Amino acid sequence: MTLKNIVSIALRALSRNRSRSLLTMLGVIIGVGAVITTVAIGSGAQVSVQQQIANLGSNLLVVLPGTVVTSGARSGSGATPTLTPDDGLAIVKLPGVDAVSPIVGVHAQVIGGGTNWNTSIQGVAPTYSHIRNWNLASGSFFTQNDMTTVAKVCVLGTTVVNNLFGTTSPLGQTVLIRNVPFTVIGVLESRGQSGFGQDQDDIVLIPFTSAMQRITGQTYANQIMVSAQDGVAIDEVQSRVAALLRLRHRITPPATDDFSVRNLQDIANAAVATASVMQLLLAGVAAVSLLVGGIGIMNIMLVSVTERTREIGLRMAVGARSRSILQQFLVEAIVLSTGGGIIGIVFGALVTVIVALVAKWPTIISPTAVLASVAFSALVGIFFGYYPALKASRLNPIDALRFE
Repeated sequence: MTLKNIVSIALRALSRNRSRSLLTMLGVIIGVGAVITTVAIGSGAQVSVQQQIANLGSNLLVVLPGTVVTSGARSGSGATPTLTPDDGLAIVKLPGVDAVSPIVGVHAQVIGGGTNWNTSIQGVAPTYSHIRNWNLASGSFFTQNDMTTVAKVCVLGTTVVNNLFGTTSPLGQTVLIRNVPFTVIGVLESRGQSGFGQDQDDIVLIPFTSAMQRITGQTYANQIMVSAQDGVAIDEVQSRVAALLRLRHRITPPATDDFSVRNLQDIANAAVATASVMQLLLAGVAAVSLLVGGIGIMNIMLVSVTERTREIGLRMAVGARSRSILQQFLVEAIVLSTGGGIIGIVFGALVTVIVALVAKWPTIISPTAVLASVAFSALVGIFFGYYPALKASRLNPIDALRFE
């Protein structure tokens, strides 16, 4: 008997009990759909994490002020100003360092476009956009000459633009920051929320010299961002930065560092690893549904063998071989599982789209996951359908004909 005939017989047998066949496939449909959906959500989350990491900057180190001891009392981390822009100028000369930007931050009311908005004011160096991989949507970034001349220029985030100017272009407009007029020369590309839920676009960037001399009056930096060169081990750069700052701040053992150098690559790796583990966990849970569906197929196939015992005996009596009987029932199981797998793919894709629209979660339907789901559902049919098929092929024709 050819494979085409076997498949045709299997389809006719399954079509005689459409409702039962559909219910049998339901376990596989749910299992495959769950695999597609969970892998899509997991892949989307992983890409989102990687995008958030990329937004932080490449090979990024952050130098923060640490603790100091005064009369036996230790200040909290970052409570005492211990970093200066000169520290940044010294760091940029170290081997392996690509760019450096001191950060002077303050929250203030910004007035412009006939209204006002409270936002984060960040005094940074011209290298900030390179360090953060943050391009401009329009206009230009301030230059080293603006730093030197303490220029009153600024670059706005899109949230600030929307709240102050609406749909009007802010370029060339004037905004007041603590009653100091700044000319808008650029608008940052929108980045949306960070991984911690913070609106990254709610920001105004100005030269850090302007922030120190015109806005805050402070002589220290709140933090220093350091970008390592490509191909250079970030840990080596981190050690060099720490050694230089100890030398500049005249810190010798057993004194405690009055700064901390944080390697964001460790955080990045941990975040990506966490997303991968969650993706595997979700896929594993969904795979259990497939196994449950496979057990359902085996159960129904055993019932089918019992119901069709006389048919099997009759076919054997007229010359059908055990191998043909085995193939027939095995193909029926494979058709059930594969059909359920195909429907499950459509179901999973539909659920994924709904989740993306309703929950606003990033999702990516992986072609690999789709192919793996179909292959796995076929294997489920083979694995769980083999025993009922084998049982049918080993029936004694005489006993089968006598079966009531």
